[in-house]
Amino acid sequence: MENNTFKIGSKRQNLFLRLTKGHFATSHSHINYYIDVTTQKTRLSEAKAVAEELVSYYQSSTIVDTILCLDGTEVIGACLANKLTEEGFANLNAHQTIYVVTPEHTSGSQIIFRDNLLPMIRGKNVLILEASITTGYTAKAAVEAIKYYGGNVSGIAALFTCLDSCEGYPVRAAFELKDIPEYASYPSHECPICKEGKRIEALVNSFGYSKL
Repeated sequence: MENNTFKIGSKRQNLFLRLTKGHFATSHSHINYYIDVTTQKTRLSEAKAVAEELVSYYQSSTIVDTILCLDGTEVIGACLANKLTEEGFANLNAHQTIYVVTPEHTSGSQIIFRDNLLPMIRGKNVLILEASITTGYTAKAAVEAIKYYGGNVSGIAALFTCLDSCEGYPVRAAFELKDIPEYASYPSHECPICKEGKRIEALVNSFGYSKL
């Protein structure tokens, strides 16, 4: 896989995508590029760069009380919350702060919130943050969970997205499909790479990849 790995940069320092071209399987689809966002999720300088890119979408038009972090984006979420509060960003919390939370998933991948987290969701304006959005499956589950628990969806943000919107909400991202025009995601039973007889190289998810 290493021979097919490269970076896509941006005008902002420390903001880039690391890509590997190949044939990979996620829990929902087959993809032809693996987007490795490990360092953006774990290295402070890169997480800050992502937050600085995303904050402009929400500075003046959106109320955010809580950032719901999916795919291990807690560090980015904390940086984004910090940037929003630095700019005097409006929210409805009594303490004028932004909560950064991570949901729990059931064995069936359903998102749930325990009672101790409910005050950070119910009646709050919640921004969904993901590492990447391709099929929209996870984002849709997050939207449904927020509404079920009495919260309001402020928006959906990601480091990379294939979608312009999900469940009627615009998706804002640091990188979009136009930055990786060859990127493709297929239902597993319709994957043209499989039909060409090419084996899957790795199983991938938000934690990383496992070679086969």
